[in-house]
Amino acid sequence: MSRIVIALGGNALGDNPREQRERIVASAPALVGLISQGHEIIVSHGNGPQVGAINMAFDLASQHSNRAPRMDLPECTAMSQGYIGYHLQQGIKKELRRLGMPWHVATVVTQVEVDPEDPAFAEPTKPIGSFYDEQAAEVLRRDEPGVVMVEDSGRGWRRVVASPRPVDIVERDSILNLLDHEFIVIACGGGGVPVVRDADGDYRGVPAVIDKDFASAKLAEAVGADYLFILTAVDKVATNWGQPDQADLDELSVDMALKYIDDHHFGTGSMLPKVQAAIEFVRSGRGRRAVICSLEKASLAMSGGAGTLIHE
Repeated sequence: MSRIVIALGGNALGDNPREQRERIVASAPALVGLISQGHEIIVSHGNGPQVGAINMAFDLASQHSNRAPRMDLPECTAMSQGYIGYHLQQGIKKELRRLGMPWHVATVVTQVEVDPEDPAFAEPTKPIGSFYDEQAAEVLRRDEPGVVMVEDSGRGWRRVVASPRPVDIVERDSILNLLDHEFIVIACGGGGVPVVRDADGDYRGVPAVIDKDFASAKLAEAVGADYLFILTAVDKVATNWGQPDQADLDELSVDMALKYIDDHHFGTGSMLPKVQAAIEFVRSGRGRRAVICSLEKASLAMSGGAGTLIHE
C-alpha cells in the first residue's frame, strides 16, 4: 500500500457552492478509486476563487455597513478550508458508502508555518480581494499601515500579499493520527493558513497566500507519503506547450525537469510551480515520486497509463 497526497486545483472545483458540490460528486470516484487499489490518500486543494470571493464579500459588506467587519486573510483562508472540506467530506463519503467501504473522512483546518524572514514578505505580488478606486485605496493604506495596494491593469487598485514557501505543517501529528484510524484526511486547503511562530512558541496568522502545490509537497513530505499527485486540467506535462512541436512527457527525471525549467518550457502561473513542487517532494526522501495528471485519470496513473511521472 502506498500513501498518496492528492492536490486538487481550486479552479477545478467551480465558481460557486452549487458547482463545487456537483464537481466533487463527479470527481469522487477517481479519488476513491485509488483507495480501491489498496492505497491510502490525503487530499489537499486550492482555494483561489473561493478565498477571493470570501475576502471580497467581507470587503464589500464593510464598505456599506459599520456592523460588518473586514476579515483578515488568514481567517478567510480558514473559512474556505471549512466549506470546501465540508463538500469534499460529503462527496467522498457518498462514494465510499456506495462501494461499501469502511473509511471515514475528516477535514483538518491546517496551519502551515512560514519563515518571517522569507524574502517574499519584502515583495508581495499575490493580488487578492476587491478592486478599489485610487481614493479608496489611499484610505485603506492610511487606515491599515502595512497594506500594499497596486494598480491592476487599469481595472482599479487591489491589495497584494506575499507568497512565502512553507516550512512545516503545524497539524502534522493530528493528520497522522487520523490516517492510523482509517480516515481519508483533507488538509492544507488553499496552501494552509500561513502562520509564524513568536518568541514564546505560539503561532499567529500572517496576511499571505502559500502556493497550493508547494504546501501539498510539504504535506506529503511531513506525512511520509510515497507519492504526490498534482491533479490539473491536462493529462501530461509537455514541452513547447500549444506549439506544433508540443511533446507530451510520460516521465521526467529531476535533472531533466530542471533543464526544461532553465529552458523556460513551463508557464510561470501554470505548470512551473507544479513541476517545482514535484521536484521538491521527490528530493525530500529516497524512493519518493510525483505524478502530474488530470483528475479523471488519477487511478490510471498508478499503473503508468496516464500522467507524467517525476522521479530521481
